[in-house]
Amino acid sequence: MLRVYGPDCDGSEIDPATSAIPPGTTWLDLEAPTRAEEQLVEALIGHNVPTQEELAEIEPSSRLFARDGALYMTLSALRGVKEGSPTSTPIGFVLADNRLVTVRYAAPGPLVSFANHVRREPAIARDALTVFVRLLDAIIDRLADELEALGAEIERISGHVFNKADDGRRIPAARLTALLTRIGRAQSLLAKIRETAVSTARLLSFLSANGPTEGANGSVGRVHVASLTNDITSLIDHSGFLADNLTFLLDAALGLISVEQNAAMKLFSWAALIFLPPTLVAGIYGMNFEHMPELGWLYGYPFALSLVVASAVLPLWYFKRRGWI
Repeated sequence: MLRVYGPDCDGSEIDPATSAIPPGTTWLDLEAPTRAEEQLVEALIGHNVPTQEELAEIEPSSRLFARDGALYMTLSALRGVKEGSPTSTPIGFVLADNRLVTVRYAAPGPLVSFANHVRREPAIARDALTVFVRLLDAIIDRLADELEALGAEIERISGHVFNKADDGRRIPAARLTALLTRIGRAQSLLAKIRETAVSTARLLSFLSANGPTEGANGSVGRVHVASLTNDITSLIDHSGFLADNLTFLLDAALGLISVEQNAAMKLFSWAALIFLPPTLVAGIYGMNFEHMPELGWLYGYPFALSLVVASAVLPLWYFKRRGWI
């Protein structure tokens, strides 16, 4: 799918077989493009469009480079947060001759929202650099929103881990499992957010060093890029803070599990303490010897019962008094 945006474009879809790209186009958005759509865009900008395999490359030299006056950049964008399965998808950018080409094989939320914004206000797409910087701004804003929501989720997890109502009471295993699951999901989302943030920071650094600098738009773009660089640096620092909090909560949750395991082992130890001495007494008097003095004693049976009870209670009382249990 090929959509074009510009001061005189409404973001309509272009069919390579029947339509031509308007001359005032500044942003060409390729979503899962066909070869015909790629050829149409390449003929317009005079540069190759990166393929899906090229977008999947992870080495910096393949993600950020300049070739024949065009800037090629690839960004790992966050997606799938609302669906509960956060992941990252590569978005390719080609900035050349006052035209921005985006190549993607998914629909990240910030890009879709920004495209709808440009449809409502076509003046935003007055030049390619403005579109590019505003699009990066939308991506960073979404990252900030996701970090804010994740911070609130971490606060809720902390409230469950350190719930005052649980003091001195057993915590059900199902609740501990749910806590570990929530911590794991939060960590997975944070990892994807950090991946997008670091990728954006590298792209902004590359753009600041190699982007257009001539004219008023270039000067304004450099100021905006510097502002975005400060924003993404702050988000990376904040994500590191949240990562430390998650690590602490994970350690605390694992500590609670250890406490629960120790409590279970204490129950078995107390059971052994209570039942082992009476079992010993019962075993002694259960032996089938012919000559046992207590067998002919009138009070032998009450004596044995008393000895069983005393052997169970006295060790428990002694250990309790010493503070061992």
